[in-house]
Amino acid sequence: MTQITAGTGTEESFAARLMQRVRSINPVYFIALALLVWVGIRNPVFFEPNNFLTFLQRATPLMILTAGQVFVLVSGGFDLSVGSVVTSTVIIGAILANNDPNATWWVILALLAGGFLVGLINGAVTTFLKVPSLIATLGMLLIARGVGLYWSGGAPRGYLPDNFRMWGRGGIEGLFGLQDFPYAVIVLVVFGVGYWLLLHRMNYGRQLLALGDNPRAARLSGVNVNLMRISAFVLCSMTAVIGGVLLGGRGGVSIDAGTGLEMQTIAAAVLGGTMLLGGRGSIPAAMAGALALELLFTLLNLLGLPKPLRDAVQGLIIIAAVAYTAYSTRKTR
Repeated sequence: MTQITAGTGTEESFAARLMQRVRSINPVYFIALALLVWVGIRNPVFFEPNNFLTFLQRATPLMILTAGQVFVLVSGGFDLSVGSVVTSTVIIGAILANNDPNATWWVILALLAGGFLVGLINGAVTTFLKVPSLIATLGMLLIARGVGLYWSGGAPRGYLPDNFRMWGRGGIEGLFGLQDFPYAVIVLVVFGVGYWLLLHRMNYGRQLLALGDNPRAARLSGVNVNLMRISAFVLCSMTAVIGGVLLGGRGGVSIDAGTGLEMQTIAAAVLGGTMLLGGRGSIPAAMAGALALELLFTLLNLLGLPKPLRDAVQGLIIIAAVAYTAYSTRKTR
């Protein structure tokens, strides 16, 4: 009897530990997996390697942009200007390059410098003028979009050369026996790993999370609060430029290239468990949230539901994710 009781106790202990580990996994991974299976059921060819890589190629800009947004969110701010930075990157890049392959690299460097400037202004206005980041970046949203549209005359002008567009639509032929392995997916892996290391394995990330959790305590512990906050905005804006290069490469020149991306990045980050008031966030979970959003939009298209439902769905996701995060935070206290 003793042996049976001990064995049963061990099994119960193992089951309890297993359930505890399952509960510790961010729910966004289960959501993404469920959507992945659902899309696969609706579209049986979805999981064919070339088709799945094409989907990842399409999802890459949002996933990278969301990772950049996380740095601002965990520091306690918002960046609503990322969509306009993407749009301006596409519009201004096309005008500057004007289908000249020799101009591609200096144009990309100029665009990155522009992203650095936008992030610097956002951070400086928020940090030194004490303007709430929501208002500061909303103003930058209008400025960046206005400058891009004024420069282009309100319509697409110029053309992006092939060696610019290859990052969004090109790939390595024959790699791993595939028809085409997208450059965008390689960029996704590089940025995903790099940003994960930066936020979760380096002192920079620890300081940024401390800033978002308690700015006063972070300052007293020696964190350069002003520099950290500004650097988060700079990183986010330069990531938006990279996203613009990828989107421009995939879809060409459009004055609506980045429309709505600011809300999509916030929705994806919150879905991944990032707290809107700062102090907590995960790069892998946020990118999984962006992937889940792309899967959801794909599923809506497969179900034949109207496109305007996307906005309503994003709103529901933000409300539900924030409510869940607030509830789980209260439970752990």
